[in-house]
Amino acid sequence: MAVIRIENVVASTSLGGELDLQAIALALDGAEYEPAQFPGLIYRLKEPKTATLLFRSGKAVCTGGKSLEQVKLAISKVVKQIEAAGIVIKTTPKIEVQNIVATSDLGAKINLNAIAISLGLEKVEYEPEQFPGLVYRLDVPKVVVLLFGSGKLVCTGARKPEDVTAAVEKITEELKAAGLLK
Repeated sequence: MAVIRIENVVASTSLGGELDLQAIALALDGAEYEPAQFPGLIYRLKEPKTATLLFRSGKAVCTGGKSLEQVKLAISKVVKQIEAAGIVIKTTPKIEVQNIVATSDLGAKINLNAIAISLGLEKVEYEPEQFPGLVYRLDVPKVVVLLFGSGKLVCTGARKPEDVTAAVEKITEELKAAGLLK
């Protein structure tokens, strides 16, 4: 089984009501809030290394975590810091994963031209003049995998780590069955 590394987990939540981003920006050391450039407040944590975007609506998006646990920890820390500044958070955040980006390596060089033909044009995009990778859209699990000639791959669109594992296993089996991977 190929080693899979989760590179980024993007998750969203709601903090229960409207937020005074100006007050939060003043209260949180290092918060970035430039409403003329971007409507949200950006708050970066060093540990876990994440960025949380806070919006006036009370919505929050956390990115950069390497696991769901890191995302939960980051959101928990941000909420505690906001509350410590005297700003009330009305609900306990319910975290919903929006996207997991992961990488893996099939362990051998692969022929993307042969794979494009073998996997069928309806699920594959391969235009080497524009992008060096082959884009393969899986229906189950519903993810997109970028395959590269080196055998490395990037999986995006997963909502749980098991989806990444299933996608890598499925691609490995399909390529082996077609004689395109030893």
